[in-house]
Amino acid sequence: MDLTAVQQDALVELINIGFGRAAAALSKLTGHRVQLEVPEITMCPIDQMGEYLRPLVKSEVASVHQIFSGPVEGDALLVLDQNSAAILKELLTNEPALPLDIDRSAREVLTEIGNILLNACLGTFGNLLKVQVSFSVPHLTLETLEGIVSSIAVGRQGLRYSLIVHAAFRLRESSLTGYLVIVLGVASIERLIRALERWEAEQH
Repeated sequence: MDLTAVQQDALVELINIGFGRAAAALSKLTGHRVQLEVPEITMCPIDQMGEYLRPLVKSEVASVHQIFSGPVEGDALLVLDQNSAAILKELLTNEPALPLDIDRSAREVLTEIGNILLNACLGTFGNLLKVQVSFSVPHLTLETLEGIVSSIAVGRQGLRYSLIVHAAFRLRESSLTGYLVIVLGVASIERLIRALERWEAEQH
């Protein structure tokens, strides 16, 4: 399933709106200006997600995972390699970047960042569809990329496609890249595409 150029542009525009809200919330949280850019969106079958991300995310990754439900339902994750996650935590808290598996502060900060980002994007989708989207409590895991892909594929039957958003963070002279992954079933994607087309038509 591929998006047309018009659908892709509309989706980028919507996620930019969501990321604008997220950047404002993060700036308020940290006291520093945070810029979030959305340079690229890719859709691929879930079984190709690991293959797509592997060259981009090294070693173990930190992922903040939320399940969302409503007319559009699925899984949402913020994925960062451990180096980026540690640097992001240091920039946000002015504390040294300790290994994440022993650093409770880093885990709390990253979970909150993931919560803000995921809610901003998915909330934008909910506004577009004019429906309420419900979220599970976010949780952070540290594991291999293959482990994350496997747990989503096994744990949530019927999910077929992953929408991968390259999220560039700019904060205090530093630039880091994370990946927002939204995993959807065919029915949810079709609802989202129809809503995108309606929204795009209303803009003109």
